[in-house]
Amino acid sequence: MSFSAIRRIVSPKKAVTVAALAAGVAGVALGTAPAQAATAPSPSSAQSVAHKMIPNSAQYNAFSKIVEHESGWNVSAQNSSSGAYGLVQALPASKMSSAGSDWKTNPATQIKWGLDYMNSRYGSPVQAWNFWQANGWY
Repeated sequence: MSFSAIRRIVSPKKAVTVAALAAGVAGVALGTAPAQAATAPSPSSAQSVAHKMIPNSAQYNAFSKIVEHESGWNVSAQNSSSGAYGLVQALPASKMSSAGSDWKTNPATQIKWGLDYMNSRYGSPVQAWNFWQANGWY
């Protein structure tokens, strides 16, 4: 219903109130629409996913330390200077697409890719963490 149609039905003062209310409701509806940042998994949910994927406590702890240093468990963390992205700061970020098309937002996909990377390059998350401690990167 248009503003002019509302004006014909009710008094001008009520029409303005109704229009303002309608605009406010529309604004609230748009403001609460799911945004990427709003729908990103929380760090605790990403950690929960990692716990399920890495049952060995030593390997999980090493993986967790790397992720904490690299991204703070933020699935959408991005290094503004290098472009590294995600929990494990893949560079280029698109490398993670090999683990799944949802690599930008899914912690399980990022964790899978990170584990594969750590295992293939260092032998395990523990060995990747040892390298990180010695070098400040992995």
